[in-house]
Amino acid sequence: MLVQREEQMARLRRAFHACEEQQRGQVALVTGAVGSGKTSLLESFSEWTTSAGGRAVAAAGSRAERGLPLGVLGQLLHSARFDDETSARLHALVRDAVAVPLPEPGADASSAGDRVWAPLLHGLFTALLDLAGPGPLVLLVDDVHHADPASLHCLLYVTRRLRHAPIMVVLAEASALRPAHPLFRAELLSQPHFSRITLPPLTVDAIARLVDDEAGAARETAERCLSMTGGNPLLTRALIDEQSPDGVDDPAPELALGDAFDQAVLGCLYRHEPGVRRVAQALAVLNRPTPTDLLGHLLDMVPEAAVPAVRVLRTSGLMDSDQLRHPRILRSILADMSPEERRGMHQRAAEVLHEHGAEPTTVAEHLVAAGWADAGWTVPVLQDAAAHALASGRPDVAATCLRLVARAEVDEPQRAATAAMMVSARWQVNPLAVSGQLAHLVETVRAGRGPASDALAAVPYLLWQGRAEEAAELVEGCAADDDGPTGASGRLRVMRLLLCLSHPEHLADLRDLAGARAGTGGPQVQALTALAAALSPTGEHDAVTAAEQMLHRHHGDDGTLPLLTAPLLALLWSGRADRVAVWGDLLLDRPAVRHAPVWRAVIRALRAEAALRLGDLPGAEDHARAALEDVPPPAWGVAVAGPLATLIACATEAGRFGEADRWLAQPVPPGMFRTPLGLHYLAARARHHLALGRPHAASADLRRCGELMRTWGVDVAGLAPWRLEMARVQLGIGNKTHATQLLQEQLRVPHGVDDRTRGRTLRLLATTAAPDHRRKLLSEAVNLLQSCGDRLELVRALGDTGQTLQRAGDSARARLLVRRAYQLAQDCGASVLAQRLVRREPGAGAPAGYPTAGTPEPEDGLSEAERRVAALAAQGHTNRQISSKLFITVSTVEQHLTRVYRKLDVKRRTDLPARLVAHAEPLAEEVSGAAV
Repeated sequence: MLVQREEQMARLRRAFHACEEQQRGQVALVTGAVGSGKTSLLESFSEWTTSAGGRAVAAAGSRAERGLPLGVLGQLLHSARFDDETSARLHALVRDAVAVPLPEPGADASSAGDRVWAPLLHGLFTALLDLAGPGPLVLLVDDVHHADPASLHCLLYVTRRLRHAPIMVVLAEASALRPAHPLFRAELLSQPHFSRITLPPLTVDAIARLVDDEAGAARETAERCLSMTGGNPLLTRALIDEQSPDGVDDPAPELALGDAFDQAVLGCLYRHEPGVRRVAQALAVLNRPTPTDLLGHLLDMVPEAAVPAVRVLRTSGLMDSDQLRHPRILRSILADMSPEERRGMHQRAAEVLHEHGAEPTTVAEHLVAAGWADAGWTVPVLQDAAAHALASGRPDVAATCLRLVARAEVDEPQRAATAAMMVSARWQVNPLAVSGQLAHLVETVRAGRGPASDALAAVPYLLWQGRAEEAAELVEGCAADDDGPTGASGRLRVMRLLLCLSHPEHLADLRDLAGARAGTGGPQVQALTALAAALSPTGEHDAVTAAEQMLHRHHGDDGTLPLLTAPLLALLWSGRADRVAVWGDLLLDRPAVRHAPVWRAVIRALRAEAALRLGDLPGAEDHARAALEDVPPPAWGVAVAGPLATLIACATEAGRFGEADRWLAQPVPPGMFRTPLGLHYLAARARHHLALGRPHAASADLRRCGELMRTWGVDVAGLAPWRLEMARVQLGIGNKTHATQLLQEQLRVPHGVDDRTRGRTLRLLATTAAPDHRRKLLSEAVNLLQSCGDRLELVRALGDTGQTLQRAGDSARARLLVRRAYQLAQDCGASVLAQRLVRREPGAGAPAGYPTAGTPEPEDGLSEAERRVAALAAQGHTNRQISSKLFITVSTVEQHLTRVYRKLDVKRRTDLPARLVAHAEPLAEEVSGAAV
């Protein structure tokens, strides 16, 4: 199907009709880029000519047959199908003409060559006139720029004699570096009744007609096609052919490309001169906007020589402005080059870019691709690029640069600096990969062969492995040069803070902590200061404000993930899990997290703990499992306590005690319990012990928590509310007096009780209070837990309030509160707690409209929370609207929908109604009632 070629076809038809009516010849030259549809246009016109009463004779030039004399003419003669006598006569003349050279332009007509060629030319023209018959004869020659000179000589002879001959000549040529036959073109353009027909690129509307899709989707697809192909019909059709037939949910899917598109790209290149392909390869290797002078330098040609090739690539749709149009075009070209060609061109690109003063990161890309660092200037360039990559959050790029430096000839200081940077780069990708290098680095520093900066560089990784004594030894062994926070003194201060905060047993040794809290120092000092304020709150310094300021200031900067983990921890330990959830989602959505698996895992672990403290058990479990997938447990060092504690707590809350036991069976380093995260683990293990009826084991873990926190001087409920958890144990064994004492102590802790802890404490305290005081305590607990966002603890508080109302004879309000608590419990993924609410309600069974334990589970495998979200989504509600109706976060809605899509095997939101038709209406009524 010809698209957007109606005007060009109409011009050819008008020329045909003029030839037919006036019995005068016409000449048309169809021009366009390679792949612009010239061949298709000629074929369509040939078919139309036959249907209109004319006769078409076709031939095509070829680069392979340029040296074949009269090759194109032979195709025309074969296509004409003359009678036997004419055919034999013409073939004899052709054989005679091939044996002598082609007459030179302007040569004497009586020359021997002309005497041989004249009969052929005259006989050819006469034979063509005889073919014309009642309708015009149309001679079609495709790719005329590849025709042999002898055939062109014959074509010119014919075109000169078309004034009174019903013959139409249609030639097609592609854009080229320079005209292949300038004399032929010059004479052709001077002929009367000559017309040039240009084939422009396809427009969006034209491409949309080619796309077999709905109107709106077709235009979106057409716009993407145009941006990738520049409207080149050959590339566009290949792209549409490779389009994935299966879409995905919002946003609209990208086009899936395969061999057809790659071959179309290479087809465009190989139909051009080798010089065009060479320029395209240089652009693919450079992979950035490139001026022609740089291209010329790279390819060892004068800049002016690259201009025609760039023009040809632009008209072909392969280039946009000064670079290749799309990464897929770039990859197709690179894949066609041999490894040796790519390495050679990358090396040459590195040399040229270095001479032109390009940035070290740009030059280093080509050095790494070439695997070359033999020149003296390459090592400093690679080291600068590695340092920039580390600062920009690209440890993978830094490691590739440093591996190349390691193979080069460098002196001892450079080798030591390279080793320190390599440890940092590789650790951010896989901590297990640096054990050997870290040991070598520490040994080098101890032997006095490395500078103080290298010693300080090793401290974070030693702390990660729990080797606090070695880290302290390096910190104390470094002399503090008084050159400001960015020099050795500043780095030493950062490492001391890091040592003390990661292993609080050293907090007493920190002499400059008070000074650190003054807000002085660089960003690292400020981040760690916020964390110190959260661990040791005094009322003078607001850890939450300081952490929020750090996150606002630096969350958009490249390479700041390591910096921002401290403010996130400060928010978490200050009781602001809601803010950790917001910032965690924002950071995880940044492209930089893809390149730093360790920091991505750390942020996911923090996000998981925040979700747990907000009562989102499925979200907490998903994030914690993802953290352990990013970095396996053995690579976490002492920090493994974080995700393991979250998973243990999730499994315990959900009643999956066997799963919690499996997480507890994971090996952990002994040094883990010397860190604040170890307290998370002890608290989670204690809750598991209590859930399994082992109060003495739970008490032992909680006593250890309390002893450590008192020893460290870190009595912060957001870290581990050990008194609150111990009170739960005491209540479980019937010791209300001791429980009340612990709970009152928890409330009296200065500066260390957040709203969540206060709400949880008041709820438990209500169980020990007299009935008249119990309702007041529970009301305050509900308000606090609702404001801090902990839905799981809110469920418990609402359930206790409902039970209190039931005992007071207010059954209607009691059932309303239990219904709300039941719905929240299901939304939290706490089905065990939800069933416990049912059992606690005296003689009432499950809340009205809710399934009981005897209700069969639906075959779709969806949880109650997932079905409620799915029902609203099926009705067309947005994620934010669903969030508002169900009192859950947008992130929770997204996680529910992800699981719904997987369980129901749907890919689009619009597919939900059909899959939920069996229960969408009752669910909608249920959700509407619950939301009132």
